[in-house]
Amino acid sequence: MTRFARLLLRRVTLLIVLLAAVFVAVDLLPGSTARAVLGRDATEAAVAAKEHELGLDRPLPVRFGDWLAGVLTGDFGQTARGKSVGELLAGTFPQTLLLGGIAFALTILASLALGAWWSVRPRGVLGRTLQPTTTTAVAVPEFVVATLLILVFSLATGWLPAVTITGRSGFPGSPDMLVLPVLALSIPQIGWNTRVVRAALSDACRLPHVETAVLDGLPERTVLTRHVLPFALPTIVASFATTVGMLLGGALVVETIFNYPGLGALLAASVADRDTTLVAAVVALTGVVIMVMLAAADAVRAWSVRGRL
Repeated sequence: MTRFARLLLRRVTLLIVLLAAVFVAVDLLPGSTARAVLGRDATEAAVAAKEHELGLDRPLPVRFGDWLAGVLTGDFGQTARGKSVGELLAGTFPQTLLLGGIAFALTILASLALGAWWSVRPRGVLGRTLQPTTTTAVAVPEFVVATLLILVFSLATGWLPAVTITGRSGFPGSPDMLVLPVLALSIPQIGWNTRVVRAALSDACRLPHVETAVLDGLPERTVLTRHVLPFALPTIVASFATTVGMLLGGALVVETIFNYPGLGALLAASVADRDTTLVAAVVALTGVVIMVMLAAADAVRAWSVRGRL
């Protein structure tokens, strides 16, 4: 078994362990799933009948095993309210993917540009400015950034909407409704990845072949793109792959703040209902996306050192 296959197997195992932990955590929440569905006025007999209907009277390991077996065949099961989990995910995941995808693209472009400039001119005005600003951006969580953006660009100036209104397609009714959620997601990640890009490029610049290229009089852009970037690429790609998980996790919070119609609202409703199946399905879906990106980063790293997949 190659190193790449071992890493993939390890991550699949970690995902299964995480899903099992989700089942346990939701089961330990106070309250009853059946009562949340039926309402407070439901009788004990009705609650017991609903629990039997949902299979909640079975041992937790049995429920998890049955659900996992269904997921492996493409069946995510039914929610506590009788809706198809697969249909709910299909109706909300594209919106989250749109939000996270735009934020991811913005993060890549901004952090590459800023990190490259910072590494080339570390003592310039931009470099001295990026040192404190990136540290601040990394330290401030997404929900704080979202709140500040709403205060400045929505309440104070009225330039951008603070609430997302859904159109007939299920997506935001106008593009300007995406601006604040995208910025709230991407600003912390731009801060982090700019520092990673700068550090990776600075380390690569110290390699002997780069110093030789500089002494040979090659243009600065040529040195950066042909002699520095390929050696810094594994670190940068690994950071971007990790960013995918941070963006998806942050999206669940940001979507709630901006009333965005994505997985965040779905997850909030499922936790309120103690709907283990739906919570685990959201975690499984996001976990698979993160695993794919990490696998791509591993492949780039293996390629860069001319190893085997």
